[in-house]
Amino acid sequence: MGAMDAETPPDIDVVSHEVITPQRQNLPLVFASPHSGAHYPLEFIAASQLDPLALRRSEDSFVDELFGWAPRLGAPLIRALFPRAMIDANREPYELDPGMFEDALPPYANTASPRVAAGLGTIARVVANGADIYRTKLRFAEALRRLRLYYWPYHRALGGLINQTRRQFGGCILIDCHSMPSVGGPMDRDNGHRRVDFVLGNCHGTSCAPVVIDTAERTLRALGYHVARNAPYAGGFVTRHYGRPIEGVHTLQIEINRALYMDEARIRRGPGMAGLAADLRSLIAALGRIDSAEIRFR
Repeated sequence: MGAMDAETPPDIDVVSHEVITPQRQNLPLVFASPHSGAHYPLEFIAASQLDPLALRRSEDSFVDELFGWAPRLGAPLIRALFPRAMIDANREPYELDPGMFEDALPPYANTASPRVAAGLGTIARVVANGADIYRTKLRFAEALRRLRLYYWPYHRALGGLINQTRRQFGGCILIDCHSMPSVGGPMDRDNGHRRVDFVLGNCHGTSCAPVVIDTAERTLRALGYHVARNAPYAGGFVTRHYGRPIEGVHTLQIEINRALYMDEARIRRGPGMAGLAADLRSLIAALGRIDSAEIRFR
């Protein structure tokens, strides 16, 4: 599978992501954390009417750290450094709300998706609790700039890791790593309801072989966690776009309940962080033991 079509490379010194590679890749796995970025450009903060803490509520804070065992066990980990509130790597590239822009959007923009309607397109209008981000409207040129500097480099790197892994092992399992508020919010179908510990998303059976999600669920349940499938999260753009089992690429989205490891109000690491990371080490190892014949290109 090739990387997504991309704009020209950045022409200024911006680092959009980091790839942490193992000394030797010995597992057919790639781990990705597209929403744990916490590098907020000053111009973005200045354009927002929200304080920095409010902006951070859209982050999947510390998820990249939770999966930090992956490179030590033999699988690469890619993490976005840019914040989700500024541009979302788990959206189509042009999933945009025309009401956010001074000028007209091009006809190829997807302006009618459910994510756009909720204010959570590629360039989000709101943060997770529904508060508007911007003081004034943006220009489309600003969306193109963010795509060029942040979005496309992340996806080029992710696509490269997938291709390299599939060439080496005959198949690749991509784990897209996320976290979720412990209680459904005002923009969620499960508003006010306490959530399970983990939600595994495979786009209702289409993005990975059954053995991948079955292994993840069995391992997590054996560790004592409550696990659900595909509700309230079945998988976002990354899961849908890269998950092509017939081509030997299997994608599973994992959502972790933030109450397990962090103080959600203050966005600080909690006492459960180390224990959860140790359990995720067991999950990584279990996924790495999947028979390679189950995930190869067919």
